[in-house]
Amino acid sequence: MPQYPNRQFLEFEKPIKELYEQIDDTKKLAEKNPKIDYSSTLAQLEASIGEKRKEITLHLTPWQRVQLSRHPDRPYTLKYIQNMCTNFLELHGDRNVKDDKAMVGGFAELDGETVMIIGQQKGVNTKTRQLRNFGMANPEGYRKALRLMRLAEKFNKPVICLIDTPGAFPGLEAEERGQGEAIARNIYEMIRLKVPVVIVIIGEGASGGALGIGVGDKTLMMENTWYTVISPESCSSILWRTWDKKELAAEQLKLTSIDMKGFGLVDEIVNEPDGGAHWDYVDAAERLKSILITTIAGLKKKGVEERINDRIDKYCKMGFWEENATSQESAVLDSNP
Repeated sequence: MPQYPNRQFLEFEKPIKELYEQIDDTKKLAEKNPKIDYSSTLAQLEASIGEKRKEITLHLTPWQRVQLSRHPDRPYTLKYIQNMCTNFLELHGDRNVKDDKAMVGGFAELDGETVMIIGQQKGVNTKTRQLRNFGMANPEGYRKALRLMRLAEKFNKPVICLIDTPGAFPGLEAEERGQGEAIARNIYEMIRLKVPVVIVIIGEGASGGALGIGVGDKTLMMENTWYTVISPESCSSILWRTWDKKELAAEQLKLTSIDMKGFGLVDEIVNEPDGGAHWDYVDAAERLKSILITTIAGLKKKGVEERINDRIDKYCKMGFWEENATSQESAVLDSNP
């Protein structure tokens, strides 16, 4: 996990950066004046950092949560796997076109139990971001994910899907190879998987790119993430012809974990360390791991048919609406002046 001064700070994290700078200045003074004890000052500044992180977490706007979900230091899929699992064996390729580096997956041990863990992976620097295509999978990525899910079903192993993508890749070749069909196929097949399936939004959860590995028995959502049909910037550009309204769009889209839980679209929110998951990879992974272990244990108590039927019912009940008078009632009202 990167430490200051290599850490990157968002605009609303600047007060924390200033405290780190004060710590650096104090340490330099201590080196110049070894006879003076600066330990109490350093301890006070470090405590202030913890308090400031907690304060920032308590007053985040929807747009700030979107920014945190994209934080350059935020842990991605492989980092969660590294801190949650042991004996991870990555599997490659869709057995049709190629191996999509934006989608990773394989068998791993979670608290001694073998699971299939799949997720989108963003890069950590310019070179790996290009290699991973910024976490935007092509059709072969979704087909690889489906191949791994079927492999897990064959060996009766639970499936965990970690979602972190700005969307499926919209390139010409991706569309030619059937991007829409690949995502639709995954949704159709995941509804019918005979093994427990747990979905976790660990970063960005955008549109069909997220839904391509986003159908399961339980859906968890990390605290500072978002999940909706379109990014705030794209929504702003469509509705207002400018990106300047992205903060308003983020608010109106109701895309935060609290909103999604309120709508019944996710089952549980996983709290993050104060200030966000990027402050403590191990703590963030441990919080998610404990909930995953409990969730999978509960799902395994159900029979296969019961689990599939519950999964279907869950998605059929999503959403809410209001109905006006039916067409028949309207016809009656129209005929009686």
